[in-house]
Amino acid sequence: DDLVRAGKVRYVGCSNYPAWRIVQALWASDRLGLASFVSLQPHYNLVHRREFEHDLAPVVEQYGLGVLPYSPLAGGFLSGKYRRDAPLPESARAKRIEEEYFSERNFCLLDRMAEIGASHGQGVQQVALAWLLSEPLVTAPIVGANSVEQLQASLAAVGFRLSEEERESLEAASHWQNA
Repeated sequence: DDLVRAGKVRYVGCSNYPAWRIVQALWASDRLGLASFVSLQPHYNLVHRREFEHDLAPVVEQYGLGVLPYSPLAGGFLSGKYRRDAPLPESARAKRIEEEYFSERNFCLLDRMAEIGASHGQGVQQVALAWLLSEPLVTAPIVGANSVEQLQASLAAVGFRLSEEERESLEAASHWQNA
């Protein structure tokens, strides 16, 4: 609060808080007349949806928080470089991705994403970002890039929109209640 009032910080947000803690902080800020959270940075993507959609989305909607999801490509799993029968890239991250995300369900999701992307001249990465950008509660995903090429691939999602049918098919393939 002191930093906001001094003009050193414009806005405050939170990340990785449970919904009850966010509400508690918002209520305390309101009650005490303090600067309050205006944004939330959740872990949210097509393969990691439950925490945001079940717990956080109602809070975001009720209190009007901006949403800046991190890991929109699931650490690279939704980048298009991982395939069911292809060898893993040689990196420590690839092994972690394999342990966390390699499942038949997730590979079926990747297949559907590739189909949708191909019909628009886009890749899996752009489909993953377009899905997030079509979510009304999402302000903007936080994209990470290790190279100019990776950044350009992410930026290619700007202006790319999914049809309602495409969005629904991705949600059906990735919904956490189906897991």
